[in-house]
Amino acid sequence: MKRQHHLTLPAIALAAGLVTPLAFSPFNIWPVQIIALAILAGVIRHTETPRAALVAGWAYGFGHLVTGLYWLTVSMHTYGGMNIILAAIAVALLALFLGSLAGIAGMLTRFFANRWQAGAGITCLLIFPAFWTLAEWTRGWIVTGLPWIATGYAHTDNPLAGYAPIAGVYGIGFVAAIAAGAIAFFFQIERQRWKTSLATVAATLILIFGGGAILRHIDWTHPHGEPIRVRLLQGNVPQEFKFTPWQIHSALAMYTGMITASPADLTVTPETAIPVYPHQLPDGYLGRLAAYTAESGTRLALGIPLADSPTEYTNSLVLMTPESAGTPGYFRYRYNKHHLVPFGEFIPTGFRWFVNLMRIPLGDFTRGEALQKPFRVKDQWILPDICYEDIFGEEIAAQIRNEYKAGNPTPTILLNISNIAWFGDTIALPQHLQISRMRSLETGRPMLRATNTGATAVIGPKGDIIARLPAYTRGELDLAVQGMRGPTPYIRFGNILILIVTILTLAAANIIAARKRR
Repeated sequence: MKRQHHLTLPAIALAAGLVTPLAFSPFNIWPVQIIALAILAGVIRHTETPRAALVAGWAYGFGHLVTGLYWLTVSMHTYGGMNIILAAIAVALLALFLGSLAGIAGMLTRFFANRWQAGAGITCLLIFPAFWTLAEWTRGWIVTGLPWIATGYAHTDNPLAGYAPIAGVYGIGFVAAIAAGAIAFFFQIERQRWKTSLATVAATLILIFGGGAILRHIDWTHPHGEPIRVRLLQGNVPQEFKFTPWQIHSALAMYTGMITASPADLTVTPETAIPVYPHQLPDGYLGRLAAYTAESGTRLALGIPLADSPTEYTNSLVLMTPESAGTPGYFRYRYNKHHLVPFGEFIPTGFRWFVNLMRIPLGDFTRGEALQKPFRVKDQWILPDICYEDIFGEEIAAQIRNEYKAGNPTPTILLNISNIAWFGDTIALPQHLQISRMRSLETGRPMLRATNTGATAVIGPKGDIIARLPAYTRGELDLAVQGMRGPTPYIRFGNILILIVTILTLAAANIIAARKRR
């Protein structure tokens, strides 16, 4: 193929990145992800220098993230009062920063392909998928991590989901990158070899998707105990009024009514359903809820901020049980959010000026412990997390793994309470639901989601949505949920497996390329 203009390849990569979010919820056109990544792999293959590959990969990463995370402007502009242009610039800068990891993946792919004198097959099928996966894994922890719309999330509803219990979302991303590399490889081969190339691509795709389909039929976990009846509440409190005095009073009354409307084994409110600290509540408010739990036998998981001192605050979930009425403070269990949201729950060093541009009621919260205990509801053990935390599958797996190692009862049901009304009626809501589905796939456990505006849902251990409430409505989800027990490979090893696989893949690429040179 003739050498293309130096701006053409980055433009093609940018276009591929811009359409990639169509592969995720709510659009769910998952083949777009593989085709777009195949275009990037082909572009990188056609670059001649690592620098050119860096620019092309960076363009793709920027396009992918700027369209996939545009909804961040809603919290900054609509609810924070920031100028819309400044909010858009902030999102663009974030996409540029995190998109650079895709550029580094392209640069390393081109560098080692040149160094090892690797052909199209080795570059597209081995080197590119390995570095792409390492780049996405890095995005999951660098600067506290933002692995939103990582490649694997596009594949919750196709055979590739079968790899989740083994290697997690990054493992799915790895096999999806191999599938993309296979397609790119087909278009790199001379016309006289197209039949051989087509056979290689077909065999690769059949192996990847066929293997995933077989794995989806494996039951990694098994039912434990009797199902429990859960009630998940969705208050639909308007975010723009949530912290106004009259709305606080209204929300407290509303949630009291919803909580006491019907007993259950477990009733769950959204994150910060109670938007003020306990000492700011009306006299007797918590006492009345405690009295209800004692009378009805209900266990109540309540989203509420807590103050341990004038300078220490936590975003918390507390549990009130039938025994709470006789407990000082009424709380029998407490979970404190560990993985805090930058700018929303803590202010990174040097960025106070940025926060001052907004009028969002921010808290410099104290982090909870990385490993926290589940709580018991009859036969089931519930492991909670709060909002943003469930995008970190490794951390959830680590908590379950820790209970296994300690010989304690292990979590059988996952629970997420959220308030992502900060992002309005955007694709953030279905994207977050898709992320929760991945956590169920990885752990083989059902997930309960109680949210303020959506998507409140019960997710099965295979990642299927059992029931959900419509977004932006007030209501409750009431049904029986069966807990599951047993360690999936991902629970046992976390991301270690896929990191080992990527390193072995690069070693194999080096060995194969060396043999071909000889």
